[in-house]
Amino acid sequence: MPRHARGFDTQAAYDHLARRDRKLGVWMKRIGAIGPDLRWRKPFDPVDALARAILYQQLSGKAAATIVGRVETAIASDRFHCDTLARCDDATIRACGVSGNKLLALRDLAAREARGEIPALRQMSTMDNDAIVDALVPVRGIGRWTVEMMLMFRLGRADVLPIDDLGIRKGAQVVDKLDAMPPPRGLAERGERWGPYRTYASLYLWRIADFGADAKAATKTPTKRSQD
Repeated sequence: MPRHARGFDTQAAYDHLARRDRKLGVWMKRIGAIGPDLRWRKPFDPVDALARAILYQQLSGKAAATIVGRVETAIASDRFHCDTLARCDDATIRACGVSGNKLLALRDLAAREARGEIPALRQMSTMDNDAIVDALVPVRGIGRWTVEMMLMFRLGRADVLPIDDLGIRKGAQVVDKLDAMPPPRGLAERGERWGPYRTYASLYLWRIADFGADAKAATKTPTKRSQD
């Protein structure tokens, strides 16, 4: 069974995209090369990453970090998985600032892990993108977008295009000088020419969306995304 590498050659991705898409290539030249993400080389626990993604949903980074810290103290661990989450009852976790819906999501995640339904990092290395999405979206509170962020920022998969992401759509609107953001289906069709490096194209589209037509500003520090 083939194994999927974590990370990809960003120089090859840059050259490919600049050659295949003139409009995007102009922006890429203005912004400059975006280097590899060092997290691609770091091991991580998918269950822990998913739990943190659940806790961060719909909150500012600061507020979410505070709640995560409280839960870590309550479970006496900096790793979220079925065994550590089982150390606290629902009332204790709710007292940390976790909403009822997020608590249900954490319990569902833990139950699925205990049943062996959440693939480990080693298993993911032999799974394609769609297989990982199919394995994780049944978890309460986990949608396709959350899994796509894991694929991009943690697993370093080269060919992921989050077509429902507003930032990606806004970036495409700026690149193509459209009156409105392209719909997800239209973005998927537009992105065909970016394969097999749609992840790298997405990084540029986010950067472009952050700063719009101000190309000079787009060279500055980009907005942090999920999994950061």
